[in-house]
Amino acid sequence: MKILVLANFGMGLYNFRKELLQELIEQKSKVYLSLPNDEYVPKLKSLGCQFVETHLDRRGTNPMNDSKLLLHYIQMIKRIKPDVVLTYTIKPNVYGGIACRITKTPYFTNITGLGTAVENKGIIQKITLMLYKTGLKKASCLFFQNKTNLKFFSDKNIVKNKTRLVPGSGVNLEQHTFEVYPCESQNIRFIFIGRIMKSKGIEELLEAAKIIKEVYPNTQFDLIGHCEEDYQQQLSELNKSEVLNYHGQQEDVHSFIKKSHATILPSYHEGTANVLLESASSGRAVLASRVPGCKETFDEGISGFGFDVRSVDSLVEAIIKFINLPYEQKKAMGVAGRKKMEKEFDRKIVISAYIDEINNLKGGTK
Repeated sequence: MKILVLANFGMGLYNFRKELLQELIEQKSKVYLSLPNDEYVPKLKSLGCQFVETHLDRRGTNPMNDSKLLLHYIQMIKRIKPDVVLTYTIKPNVYGGIACRITKTPYFTNITGLGTAVENKGIIQKITLMLYKTGLKKASCLFFQNKTNLKFFSDKNIVKNKTRLVPGSGVNLEQHTFEVYPCESQNIRFIFIGRIMKSKGIEELLEAAKIIKEVYPNTQFDLIGHCEEDYQQQLSELNKSEVLNYHGQQEDVHSFIKKSHATILPSYHEGTANVLLESASSGRAVLASRVPGCKETFDEGISGFGFDVRSVDSLVEAIIKFINLPYEQKKAMGVAGRKKMEKEFDRKIVISAYIDEINNLKGGTK
């Protein structure tokens, strides 16, 4: 069987879908990957995947570039002749879906989150939803990562075909193994892992860190991630004043999670936040905004604390609440988080869902 995967960057594909690709290859499928060339492509090739370089501006809105992307997808599908196409993230979902409709190729779409273009009301949202309606119309199956996103698409009359709810990308329980909790005598370390951008709640986090460090000097804030928007100078200044430690993008985030007491994610929207799954799997409490894609990853007061999105005050309150917990309770939150991951978010659940749908497709084409 030939399977073509359309994605927008290698890191996400390798870190969150590597096990699915491996399973497909083990089942004797020939897997082609269409994405921009980056440092993760050699790793993806080493799994046994075939690489097709695809120029794609993840955040650009140039209609000419998007038309070129659509044409590229059509030509590529005609050349490879895949039995099924798997698409992830907005542009591959939309333009890949349209290309599959034109070429009459079966495809599965994964809604990895609504994204800023859909979250913010206005003309961009209307255009994006219209494109989604066109791109998703003939999908053999639509995978959603949380119930809220599924309801949103249903309410907007975009979803009329088969849907399936999966626990995000799931988490690799062996890779993000349970770690011994840091010693009681150490400074309390909070970690943020994600792209440094407004929609990840970075502005609220920086303000909260300044407030907390004034009152609780024995706290430490570590930030990991590529700076996608103009926060470099601010991060540099806060780094110098020892409000936080900015580590840039890191390949091995697990070693940072291991040293932390809790993970903070003040994101405005998510499909399902992988960093929260990885942190909980490692035995760390999570503090996250109460938005779809974050709130499902923890149980309030048991494995983490939630706070109001876009609210510095609410974020500060959640951090202080965690700081003031007895050491054993902090530790127990991590244990509870790991149990939740084992029960609800094992990546094998996601892989099984995809294999089921591919097998259903095979059965329908015999």
